[in-house]
Formats: sequence, structure tokens, C-alpha cells
Amino acid sequence: MTQKDYQYSVHEVVEYINWTYFFHAWGFALRFATIADVHGCDACRATWLASFPEEERLRAAEAMQLYKEAMRMLGEMEAGGCHIHARCRLYEAGSEGDDLIFLCGDECLRFPLLRQQMIKQKKEPHLCISDFVRPLASGKGDRIGVFAATVDADSVLLHTEDSYRHLLVQTLADRLAEASAERMHQDVRTSFWGYAPTEELTIAQMHREEFQGIRPAVGYPSLPDLSVIFLIDKLLDLKDLNITLTENGAMIPHASVSGLMLSHPQACYFSVAPVTNEQLADYAYRRGINVDEIRKFLRPYML
Repeated sequence: MTQKDYQYSVHEVVEYINWTYFFHAWGFALRFATIADVHGCDACRATWLASFPEEERLRAAEAMQLYKEAMRMLGEMEAGGCHIHARCRLYEAGSEGDDLIFLCGDECLRFPLLRQQMIKQKKEPHLCISDFVRPLASGKGDRIGVFAATVDADSVLLHTEDSYRHLLVQTLADRLAEASAERMHQDVRTSFWGYAPTEELTIAQMHREEFQGIRPAVGYPSLPDLSVIFLIDKLLDLKDLNITLTENGAMIPHASVSGLMLSHPQACYFSVAPVTNEQLADYAYRRGINVDEIRKFLRPYML
């Protein structure tokens, strides 16, 4: 196992923010997020505003104002000493069926996963994250990255007396955690793990996921079971990043993200859902957890 820790200030990761998700959190359609790509001068903003049909210009003006306020708030968070802390650990590992096997010194940690069960077109595979890791039985070995990133807890406490500004801080903190994971992943690919040393991608290309490998996060479509955060914790020691877990697997601070990193050239993102009762029973058995207990974490994805 090898490990690398990262610490970023706000200005070091602002350019990695995917503003699409920020505007989505505020109820704006994708087309309004393009304000983040516009030069800040008045002429450029006026041209952007004029590109919308007349009936949408009021909404576009609201998006423009929100973006201005977000950038000012990011400056305030920077001035207040906000930092984002991140960690990646690389483990020797392999797959065994639908499970990942992490080699932790003299011990192994089994990380069960879910496989797609949805009806598909002929010949389309039903994917599982373990498909992108060499089988342990091959004897060739593989590596898997485990990561987490979190924003200073105190930074999210700004403007608690003002509900609008406090919500703005919270949504920006979420984006900073994700942006830090994006920047860290870039370093992991090109340097720390170094499986793509000649990669030269723009941030827009990274947001389009044109890099080699994937970074499935806990709670996302290919890794939907929030309870696997407890396995992540065993592999990463989240408390060292000042991340604590609730009994339901929520990370505190909320502005945190964690998951896995895989390097396979054909690795891709996918959705596991829906999960069948038969699959749930098998998954619970492999996790060593009662079916009703694991159902609580997967209920939104059940068939």
C-alpha cells in the first residue's frame, strides 16, 4: 500500500469546478451553466444573455447573478483560509467474481459489489466494477486506488444567520470537494500511480471524462450502496482527514466525497439500478449483513 495526501486552497481548485452540477443544485437547466465559460467583461456577458430567447432572459440573468455571487463567496472562503484535504491510497488487489479483494499486508479485505441486472440489448454486457480489475486467480495482480476529499468543516459554517448565503456556501463546498477529487485524480493518473504519464487533457475534457480509468464515488450509480463507506473507512482511515461517519454511512462534513479509482483502459461509468430481491439476498450474503439492514441503504434502487 502506498499513500499520498493533498491539501488545496480554494484558488488551486476553482478552475476544476464543474459548474453544471452547481447550477443543477439551484434548479437551473444545463444551458444556463454556460455562464461559467463566459469572459467576465460586460460585453461578453451581454452577448451571452442576448443568445437566449426573450422568454428565457430573466432566468439567464438570474443565473448570471448567482454565478457572480458564487465567485464572490469563493473569494471570501479563500480569504478565510478554507482548505480542502484529500488522500489516495493504492492497494495491490484483484477481483473474484463480483467482489474486489484488497491485499492489506498479511490480510485481505473483501469488497462486494453489485452487477447490473437490467434488460439490455443482445450482446451488451451486464457490468460490475470488478470487471475492470484483473482476477486474483490470474496471478498477474492489479492495483486499485481508494480516495477521499473533504472541505474544512469550519468553512461550511459561514453565514449561518443568512439562509441564502449559507446555502450558497454549502453548495460551493460540495463543488470544491468534487473539484479537489478531480485535481487529485489528475495527479494520480499522471504521477502518483502514473498509468497515464503523457496525459494532456483540458479541464473541459476531464469533465467529459475523457481520461483513462474511472473514479466511481460512493452513492453514485455504479457504487450506489452508501454502506460501503464503512469499507472505504477501513482502507483509508477517514478520521485522519477529520471525516466522521454517521450510523447510516453519511460523511461529516457533508462536503466530502470518497470512492475508488480504477485504471483499466476500457473502464466506464454505468448505473447498477434496478436491484432485484434475488440480487439483494446474494449481495447481503457476500457482505455478511442482514438482508433487511442492507435494504435500507439500497431501497431507492430496488426494483
